[in-house]
Amino acid sequence: MQKDIHPTYYPDAKVTCACGNSFTVGSTKETISVEVCAACHPFFTGNEKVMDTAGRVEKFKARAKQATAPKNKKTATKKKETKQAETEA
Repeated sequence: MQKDIHPTYYPDAKVTCACGNSFTVGSTKETISVEVCAACHPFFTGNEKVMDTAGRVEKFKARAKQATAPKNKKTATKKKETKQAETEA
C-alpha cells in the first residue's frame, strides 16, 4: 500500500453560511463557506414561495402574440402598397 495518499481529515471542520449561521462537520477542508444552509433555506424555514405558473404562461403567450403582431401588419401594408401600385399602373 502507498503511504500518504489520502487527504488530511478534519473531524471539526467549521462551516459558515452567508446568513451568519455556523456549525461543525467532518471534512477534508478546515473551513467551508456555503451560501445556503438549513437555517436560511426556504424549504426548512417554511417561507416557501408558490409560483403561479398559469399566470406566467399567459404572460408569455401575450408577449409572443405581441411580437408576431407587428410583423403581420408590416407584410399586410406591403401587400396593399404593391396592389395599389399594380392597379395604378
